[in-house]
Formats: sequence, C-alpha cells, structure tokens
Amino acid sequence: MFKEKRDNYVQRLNGIYEANLKKSDVTVINGAARFVGHKIIAVGDERYTADHTLIATGGYPVIPNIPGAEHGITSDGFFELNTLPKKVVVVGSGYIAVELAGIFHALGSHVTVVTRTNKILRAFDSMLGSALLEEMSSHGMSFAQNTTVSSVEKSSNGLTVKMASGVVLDGVACLLWAIGRRPSTDVGLDKTNVKLDEAGNIKVDEFQNTSCKGVYALGDVCGKYLLTPVAIAAGRRLAERLFNNKPNLKLDYSNIPTVIFSHPPIGTIGISEEEAIKTYGRENVKVYRSKFTPMYYSMTERKSKCLIKLVCQGPDEKVVGLHLFGDSVDEMLQGFGVAIKMGATKADFDECVAIHPTSAEEIVTLR
Repeated sequence: MFKEKRDNYVQRLNGIYEANLKKSDVTVINGAARFVGHKIIAVGDERYTADHTLIATGGYPVIPNIPGAEHGITSDGFFELNTLPKKVVVVGSGYIAVELAGIFHALGSHVTVVTRTNKILRAFDSMLGSALLEEMSSHGMSFAQNTTVSSVEKSSNGLTVKMASGVVLDGVACLLWAIGRRPSTDVGLDKTNVKLDEAGNIKVDEFQNTSCKGVYALGDVCGKYLLTPVAIAAGRRLAERLFNNKPNLKLDYSNIPTVIFSHPPIGTIGISEEEAIKTYGRENVKVYRSKFTPMYYSMTERKSKCLIKLVCQGPDEKVVGLHLFGDSVDEMLQGFGVAIKMGATKADFDECVAIHPTSAEEIVTLR
C-alpha cells in the first residue's frame, strides 16, 4: 500500500514534467547518450549536435568491493521494498544513512547502523552529529562503531553480516549500503576535452563551463552540494545566461540552506563553528547556543530537545552559520536562510521581535 501510493505519486510528478516539456516544445529522446566526438552525441544509431550541451547525469550509490556485497541494497533499492524488513543493517554515517535508518526505525524495524568512526554526519557542525547520535541511540537504534563490514553471506535465515571488529549480525532481513555516491561520468568523456577532478567529478568554473567550449555540467556530476534544488537553481541561471542575455548570471554556492530529514530533523546553513575558527581565528568568532524543550512537549512524558547554534564573525558579528536540531527546524530554516544570505548580523536578529510561543523565537532571543 505504502509503496503503491509512493509510486503513483512519482508517476504523477513525472507526468507533469513530461507535459511541461511538451508545452515548451522540448524534444525528448529516450535512450542512453554518449559523446562520440567533440559536441557529437550518439543515442543508438542516431547522432546529435548542438551549440550548447549540458551534462546533468547525476550520480549513483557506491557498493563496496567485499564478498557478498551484492546481497545488500542502496538508496535506490530502498524505494523498491514491498514489505517492511524486521531486522535492518544500514552501513554509513552520512545524511542518507541517518535518514533511511530513521525511516526504517519509525516504521518498526530493528535497526543497526555501522560506521567507520564513532561519529555521524562528520561533514556538518559537530553539535548536529552528536545530538542526533544521542537521540537515535536513546530511541533504541543500535550502532556498531569504529568498524567496517568485511563480508556478507546469504542463507535461508537471511543475511549474516560480518564486521572487521569481529561483530557478527545474523538473521538480517535487509542490508543497506549508504557509504557515498560517485558521479555518473561514463558517457564517453574521453571523446571530448572535458576534464575531471581528483575525485572523478566534472570540473567546472563558476559559470558551470567545463574545459570543453560549449559543454556545461551541473548537479551531482560536479560533486558539489548534492541537492536537487541546487541543481535546479544552477540550471535556471545557466539557461538565463545562455539564452536570455544575462552573461554574468551564476549561482552563488555560499550559504545554501540544507535540511537532513532525520528523526528529528536537522537544519543548517553557512559554515560550522570548527570551520569558522579555522577561517577567521578563534578570537574573531562568537558562538551563541541554546538547548531547550519545546513548549509542545512541556506537559508530555516524552521530552524532545531542540538545539540551536548561531556562529558569528568579526566585530559586527555577521552571521556565518546557523545550525538547528529538533522538531520543525526543517520548516524554520528557509526564512532565516534569506536573512543570512542577505548578510544579517547578530544585531539584526536581536532587532526582530520574537513570535511566542514558538521554538523559532529562541533564534532571535539568543544572548
């Protein structure tokens, strides 16, 4: 039932996109495309050329090279599950790992998360990963830390997941790999002058130009901010620059608001406290914090915490980072993101009258 409704929703969205393309007189060619020469694209037996070519092929989930790895699924396979697995192992410590682990747990699965270190969400402000790890553990999720999966075996009782630490998990119904993504660059780039960086991402400049004139790239294939809205924003600006006489238009990749749909959610924009200290020096960074129980939970047995960190820089205390943890922070962040994008200072936040009773008021009453 759940998967059927999800599939129907995606099908409806795809239908809308297809209809919009048709209304815009866009010719859609279905098939696998490859470069066969400089700005020459092959799809089957057909060849296509254009003044402008955009590579937006995205990325794909990584599967480790270990015995039995094929018995696991990735985030793609997660959306193909027809039944709820009782015992789940999620391998990874990034946002995809914690989001999917949280969904499995919320639906009733017993979840174990395997991480190479004793931390999760290492790419984010340290407060966020620590808070989420504590929250996930307190709600019954298990963690196998400072280890990796060494092998996987399949039997009639399910999967046996063996780890480098010696820990063995038997009777696993679902093993999910969430250990990273790689750019989808297997499109004949050797036939062009398009260059890759050391990580295998397509190298682009600030205007999304590749090293091959007239060929552009954006989105996950460039390895920067692997988020759908970022790719859409970059694409809109590229189209305006190429076809609407706005030659200097480009996407500013600083201060992009990001939400992790964990349980509870996380919202973040700007740089972490650690990055700010490294960039500006400890003496030039001021951090404001708050930890509280939202009023929604004031009279309930369950006491869910909310955490806020505001990172400011310089004598005028320009806000360079905002990091949120707790219920509804995903909805809070967008508006504050506008303020930070515009260069707001701590004084600007202080001047905003608080909305009471809300959790968001804590952000403008930090002292």
